[in-house]
Amino acid sequence: MSLRVLITDDHQILLDSLSLLISTIANVEIVGTLNDSRKVMEFLENQEVDVLVTDYNMPYLTGIDLTLKIREKFPTLRILMLTVSEEADTIRHAFQAGISGYVMKKANRAELEKAITTVAKGEKYFSEAVMKELLSPSNMASTTSDELPPEPVAVTARELEIIKLIAQELSTTEIAERLFISIGTVETHRHNILRKLNVKNAIGIIKYAMKYKLV
Repeated sequence: MSLRVLITDDHQILLDSLSLLISTIANVEIVGTLNDSRKVMEFLENQEVDVLVTDYNMPYLTGIDLTLKIREKFPTLRILMLTVSEEADTIRHAFQAGISGYVMKKANRAELEKAITTVAKGEKYFSEAVMKELLSPSNMASTTSDELPPEPVAVTARELEIIKLIAQELSTTEIAERLFISIGTVETHRHNILRKLNVKNAIGIIKYAMKYKLV
């Protein structure tokens, strides 16, 4: 079954180009393109959509405003934000709002395909440019001391393996294949790691790995 993708961007030329590009990805069907973010909710009420690809800067409803509205009514919809902004605060706010992935508009077809298929599986996707920004010295330095453990946390050997693989940007599926364990087992370990490190997501795990030179 094809992944049903809806795209919204207020620039019609970019919308058309993006639609043409994504339509060439195998097993992906473009079910709609909207140049007005206010029309997205109505579309979702009448058409099944697996992944929404949305711009960040749009009139009427920004990508974050739209995400907050969607999360109230369509909590399982995967949202991939495609934008030109590489500012760390913007990226953090977007994920806090509930997006599933964040990709730069300069991304090529291969990266778009990886991003769409990753978020469709329920996993988070961070482009390489996004990770570089979040983990840049200035942004790492801005992390307050109480966001990460003041000293290395006691984790199991398996958890340490998974921390290192997450820091290498491997997906849950890729980690499961690498370690010859089930996806469910990886998710259980990931949950335990988040709890032990007292962080909220993969970014926190990566920061921990960078801080204690695990990668």
